[in-house]
Amino acid sequence: QVQLVESGGGLVQAGGSLRLSCAASGSFFSINAMEWYRQAPGKQRELVAGILSGSITNYADSVKGRFTISRDAAKNTVYLQMNSLKPEDTAVYYCAVTSGSRKYWGQGTQVTVSS
Repeated sequence: QVQLVESGGGLVQAGGSLRLSCAASGSFFSINAMEWYRQAPGKQRELVAGILSGSITNYADSVKGRFTISRDAAKNTVYLQMNSLKPEDTAVYYCAVTSGSRKYWGQGTQVTVSS
């Protein structure tokens, strides 16, 4: 069974930083993509950042220049460095890992940014 363990969420003041991590455990032949999504109350889930084959990264326009996604292939871990946080970044953040034809999701971690 595949399990994703997320950590790093919490409460931070506007302008502060947080670093989220997501470690995947289980049997993986290969990881095709590692991504971070978020969902705020009353809003649809949105892709925040992704890192794909060839270390190609993509970001939502709202976080470009502030967030950085990275990975440690040896540890099957993806990180999201979040700088210059804004109250509108408040959401539950979900890790997603694509391996082969399957996509696996973490339980989510709450990020709250206060004014």
